[in-house]
Amino acid sequence: MRDLKPIVSNGSGGWLRDLLILAVCLGIPFFQYLGGLPLMDPDEGRYAEIPREMLERGDLITPTLNYVKYFEKPPLLYWINAASLKLFGQNEFAARFPSALCGLLTVLATYIIARKLYSRRAALFSALILGTSAGFVLQSRIILTDMLLTFCLTAALGSFIVATCREGRRSKALPWYLFYVFSALAVLAKGLIGMVFPAGIIFFYLLLSRRWRLLSEMRLASGLLLFLAVAAPWFVAVSLKNPEFARFFFIHEHFERFTSTVHGRNQPFWFFVPVLLGTMLPWSFFIPGALVRAWRDRNHEEGRAGLYLLIWIAVIFLFFSKSGSKLIPYILPIFPPLAMLIGQRIDLLSAGRSRELKGAAMLLGLALLVLGAAALAYARLPQAAALLSSRVPGWSAPLAQFVSHAPAFSVAAVVTLGGLFLFQGLGTLNSTGKNPMRMFVVLCIGSFLLEILVPRLIMGEITRAESPRELALKAAALAGPDTAIVTYGPMQAVSWYTGRRVLVTGKIDELEFGSRQGDQTAWFPDQQALLALWGSEKHVLVFLNKGELNGLRPLLDPRPVVKGEAGRRVLISNR
Repeated sequence: MRDLKPIVSNGSGGWLRDLLILAVCLGIPFFQYLGGLPLMDPDEGRYAEIPREMLERGDLITPTLNYVKYFEKPPLLYWINAASLKLFGQNEFAARFPSALCGLLTVLATYIIARKLYSRRAALFSALILGTSAGFVLQSRIILTDMLLTFCLTAALGSFIVATCREGRRSKALPWYLFYVFSALAVLAKGLIGMVFPAGIIFFYLLLSRRWRLLSEMRLASGLLLFLAVAAPWFVAVSLKNPEFARFFFIHEHFERFTSTVHGRNQPFWFFVPVLLGTMLPWSFFIPGALVRAWRDRNHEEGRAGLYLLIWIAVIFLFFSKSGSKLIPYILPIFPPLAMLIGQRIDLLSAGRSRELKGAAMLLGLALLVLGAAALAYARLPQAAALLSSRVPGWSAPLAQFVSHAPAFSVAAVVTLGGLFLFQGLGTLNSTGKNPMRMFVVLCIGSFLLEILVPRLIMGEITRAESPRELALKAAALAGPDTAIVTYGPMQAVSWYTGRRVLVTGKIDELEFGSRQGDQTAWFPDQQALLALWGSEKHVLVFLNKGELNGLRPLLDPRPVVKGEAGRRVLISNR
C-alpha cells in the first residue's frame, strides 16, 4: 500500500478536485436507493408530513402535523423538505434528499476545515473516516433534524476556528460572518442549542487557550445583527400568529426536555458511550488515542486546533449525557471533530510510528471478527439460541423473546454482512503495527460496501415493520370521500400516503399539544366515541397493532373485517 501515499500526499492545490472526488465517491452510499424504502414512523412520517401540509395549506409559518399545530421544532427542515417535495414531487426520495445532502455536505465541510487546520492528507483521511462511519451515513438517510443541525454546527464552528487561524494578519471578515449565519441556521434547525453550543464551545476555548483577544476580531456587533436578521423573523412571525407558541417551545421543549423525563427518553448518563462505539464503527476504537493526543498537545502552538476540536466534542457529549432526554442521533454533531482528530493522528502515525495504533487496531480487529461471526450465526438464530439456552438455562426466556421479535433476514444478507466484517477484522489484524495505510484502506473499503449493501439487504425488512405504507395505500384505495380513517396512536406516514387528515385515538403522544388548540374532539375520539363511530352508518377504517386488535375485538360491533396485514400492523373495516 506504499504506492498510495503519493495519491494522498500533502500539497497546496487540489481543493476542487478533492471535493469533487469525495462528493462523487462518498455520495453513492448517501443517495443510492434513497427512494426505494417506505417512510418509517414516527420520525420520517412526521418530517415528511409537516412540509406536505405546509405546501397544501400555503402556510410556511405555522407548522401542523395531522392538521393540528406542532411546535416541537423550528421550521428549517420543513422548509427545505417542502422545497424538495416541490422540486421532485411527493415521493420518498424527495422527502429524504435534504437530510442525505446535509450528511454529504458535512463530510465535505470536514475536509475543508481539516485542510485549513492540518494538511491535505489529514483532510482526506478525516473526510473518508466520516464518510465511512456507517452509523453516520445510515442516519443521514433517515429524515432527522439532527443531521441538518450537524451540518449547520459543523459549518459554524468550523468557520470560527478557520477565522482564528488568521489572527494578527488582518483576518478576513467572511469566515466570521459565516459563523454567525450558520449559528442562526442551527437555531432554525433545532432551537436554542444552535446558539448555546457555539457560545459554550467558544467560551471554554477562549478560557483554556487564553486567547480572549479574539473577541476583538469577531465582529460582534455586526455579526450579532446578522445572526438576528437570519434567526429572529420566523420566531417573531410565529409568535404573533400563535400566542401559545412561546411557552410551549421555549419552556416545554427546551427547559423541561433537558431537566426532566417529561418526554419519556430517560437513559443512564453513560448511554452515549456504547452508542458512539457502535455508530462510529470501525473508527470508534481510535477515539481514545486521538483524544489523549489532542489533550497532551493542547499547550503547543500547533495543538490549538486539537484543543478546540476536543472542547467541541466534550461540550456536546456532556450536555446530552446530562440531559433527561436522550436519543441516538443527538450526538451526531461530534462526529466531524472526532473524524478530524482521528484523521490527523493517523496521518502523523502513518509516517513510521504506527505501533501507537497497535493496541486499538488489535481490539478493533477482534471486535470485527466477533461481529462477523455473530452475523453468520444470525442466519441460524433459532438453532443458536437453543444451543445457548441449553448451556445457560437462565437465558432461555429472554432468548426466546428475542428470537420471536428479531427481524428475519435472508441468508444471503447475513452471510454478505458477516463476510465484510470478517474481511475488515482479518485485514486489520494482518496489518496491525506494520502498515497503517493498508489497515486504513481495508477499513474504508469494508465500511463503504456495508453502507451500500445495508439499505438493500437489511433495511427492507426493518422498514416493513416500522412503516404503514402498504396498509396506507390499501386504505387510500378503499376509502371514499366520507370514509373515516382512524389510527391507534399517531401514525404520521398514514396521512402522508393517504394525503388526508386521520382521526387519532388511544395515546396521542406528540399530538397532545395540538389537540388542545381549538375544538379538536371530533378528530381525537376516546374509546367510547370510537365504538359509536364504528357502529354507525359511516365507513370506518382503523390502523392498529395486532395486540391492540385482540383487546378491542370483543367490543366491536359489527365484527371487524381484516383488509390487510403488514408487519405488526393490521387494517380493519366495519364493512
